[in-house]
Amino acid sequence: MSELFAGVDLGGTNLAAAVAGASGKLRATSSTPTLSHEGPDAVLDRIAGLVAGLAGAAPLAAVGIGVPGLVDLARGVTLFLPNLPTQWRNVPVASILSRSLRCPVYLLNDCRAAALGELRYGRGGQVQTMALFVLGTGIGGGLVIDGKLRLGPLGAAAELGHQTILPDGPLCGCGNRGCLETLASGPAITAEGVRLLRSGLAPILHEIVGGDAAQVSPKTMAAAAIAGEESVQIAIQRAAEYLAIGVANVATTLHPELVVIAGGVAALGDLLFNPLRAAVSRRVRMFPVDTVAIEPSALGDEAGIYGAVALAISHGKV
Repeated sequence: MSELFAGVDLGGTNLAAAVAGASGKLRATSSTPTLSHEGPDAVLDRIAGLVAGLAGAAPLAAVGIGVPGLVDLARGVTLFLPNLPTQWRNVPVASILSRSLRCPVYLLNDCRAAALGELRYGRGGQVQTMALFVLGTGIGGGLVIDGKLRLGPLGAAAELGHQTILPDGPLCGCGNRGCLETLASGPAITAEGVRLLRSGLAPILHEIVGGDAAQVSPKTMAAAAIAGEESVQIAIQRAAEYLAIGVANVATTLHPELVVIAGGVAALGDLLFNPLRAAVSRRVRMFPVDTVAIEPSALGDEAGIYGAVALAISHGKV
């Protein structure tokens, strides 16, 4: 019987898991609500049950987990998961799940896991240097340099969403002001949509969501923009301009062959990518910007799962 590996993407809302062979090809996937308010012990029990259910009677060789925050890579301990109740400080996740699943368990920040997935199974296989921006509830990132994932001493390298874009901009959850995350994340774009809706400046968006501000999202804003809502088009373009500053900073610093945009906001498609590419072209002047491709993730929502599987297959060595 060939070896079986599992990957888990731990999110604040949902858990996703998959099992795969040594080639990385996914054999089965499943997801379930995280119910993070129940605390780490309950969530870890849920992860163990989800993975065990996918594996069935087959023994697992290793499990990789992408987690939304800072981890001690060597010990497999979560240090700070800012968006989960209790923030999971000093939770020995790897040892707890190793006992339950009877195999080694390895942890990695979820955005670095997505970058690893893109490197091993997505667009990253074609390049040596790559930057990945994950645009969702926040903005995370990952860097591949000379074909290797760059982690830094704490596994915290490539927090690309916490570049300062506006020195006196909105307060960020990290404590800084004007981070990219406060300007181009899903909630930042949505907040501008809500403002336009409530100000009477987005009648098409108002019709799409039935006047319910709770239904405003990048997806409904995209529908309004496609239908010709100029105010919403401008809002999305402004977010793309802010993102372009962050991408241009990274491009000028690293000159990557590829910048990948992942996460839910990437589903805006050309509404995001066209102004983003144009703005990066205006801002990167030190070398021909056409040497830097800017593309959506080839793995979509599964980049994190693929990365977690890759982490398991490599037994934590990335």
